[in-house]
Amino acid sequence: MTDWYRKRIAILITISFICILWGIISYRGYLDYKTPKIKTLSYIIVNQYLHSTNSYTQGLFFDGDALYESTGSPDYLPQTQSILGPLDLKTGNIDIKAELDRNMYFGEGSTILNNKIYQLTYKNQKGFVYDTKTFKEINTFTYPSVEGWGLTTDGDNLIMSDGTNRLTYLSPDNFQVIKTLEVERGNMAQNYLNELEYIKGFIYANIYQTNQIVKINPDNGEIVAILDLSAIVAQTREKDPNIAQLNGIAYKVSTNTVFITGKLWPQIYEIQLKE
Repeated sequence: MTDWYRKRIAILITISFICILWGIISYRGYLDYKTPKIKTLSYIIVNQYLHSTNSYTQGLFFDGDALYESTGSPDYLPQTQSILGPLDLKTGNIDIKAELDRNMYFGEGSTILNNKIYQLTYKNQKGFVYDTKTFKEINTFTYPSVEGWGLTTDGDNLIMSDGTNRLTYLSPDNFQVIKTLEVERGNMAQNYLNELEYIKGFIYANIYQTNQIVKINPDNGEIVAILDLSAIVAQTREKDPNIAQLNGIAYKVSTNTVFITGKLWPQIYEIQLKE
């Protein structure tokens, strides 16, 4: 092989390498361009309240200035109940207005709409409807999701999570599926959506088994911001090492604050979000 031929091969290899490298850089730049920017939300703690360490939190919502909670009842925690009712923030206890048979049902997310309270169950594909004045069960409904997790409302529809990256919109009148929304974080499916809250045109969701709450654009399912509550989780775990997952978001309109808690937590935190 002549020196001229070797030099020519070397030049071709170098040019090929440069082209490949340029292609990789260009593609990464394209991905960065296409990937929506995700903000980090900051917050300050405004207040703290008591919360029962027997409450395995599944749903949290406000009716005016009254905070409501629905809970689940894992078999390995015999002290827990699947109950629903307003919370006494001085004691952390729930004023029980509805209770599910723990041998049949595992209570999940809940919300209020048009003077009715709606509650999901975990694996029964069944929901319950209660009158807000009497708390009597006035209806039941079914849903196609294999599991029921979180529940909120945009004022028109019920919005439920099922542990996947899918949010399902249900009609509160006949419980038919209006639409589904696939939630993505940077062009990748965001699974484990759990407890939900609708705040100022966005859906906020706990991500199961993490210390994060994500802010979701309901128009396209994109996560536009992340709220990392690791500091609050660590602070709470110092008080009680037996706490379980962060779960529970409730927006109080009158104070423009968000109440957050978790399963078996001794505290509920009132926080002010700062964008």
